[in-house]
Amino acid sequence: MTMGDDTPVTSLVLPVLIRPILTQLERRDVTAAQTLRAAICKVEASNPGFAYDFVVGILRRGDLGINMNESILRLQGTVSSNGDAEVERHLTRTEDAFQELNRKSTALKRILSRIPDEISDRKTFLETIKEIASAIKKLLDAVNEVAGFIPGSSGKQSLEQRKREFVKYSKRFSNTLKEYFKEGQANAVFVSALYLIHQTNMIMATVRDKCE
Repeated sequence: MTMGDDTPVTSLVLPVLIRPILTQLERRDVTAAQTLRAAICKVEASNPGFAYDFVVGILRRGDLGINMNESILRLQGTVSSNGDAEVERHLTRTEDAFQELNRKSTALKRILSRIPDEISDRKTFLETIKEIASAIKKLLDAVNEVAGFIPGSSGKQSLEQRKREFVKYSKRFSNTLKEYFKEGQANAVFVSALYLIHQTNMIMATVRDKCE
């Protein structure tokens, strides 16, 4: 049983941590990087959570006390700023609705990635929370625009289900923030933010699957 089976960090280690490293390696040795990428992706596909276990194993061996939730959340900002690393998650259709969804999903993830650096400064963090709420609304608006392009009722239903899941985790994030201001549990906020990033990625994957 994978340690992170019930947390979103499990699904984000590969795209947020490992893929950007392989992209850098590609500039030095294309063949080695592509072989390694194919092997890791194949293992991850058949054993979800492998990448997470692999990284956690290295950290344990090195006796490094790193908060994976905080680290992956912070790294998401680097990935979102790097076109090469983020391109795998982007929609390729050129219509404005799809490109707008690309922009809004990246914007939300980038704002969420700032949480570890800003959470200890109450005034700054409260402003960031407002930005997150606005970014969530803009993302949902963009999803609604794209929905009109999805053929067939089953495809539309799939996206609607994804949207409902996203809204559910948005509300959970809001509740987690309320708890944080009472209890001060920052890690719970990191986990909740990672869930939102994961749900954003799932929306993008659903749109890609139904429209591209």
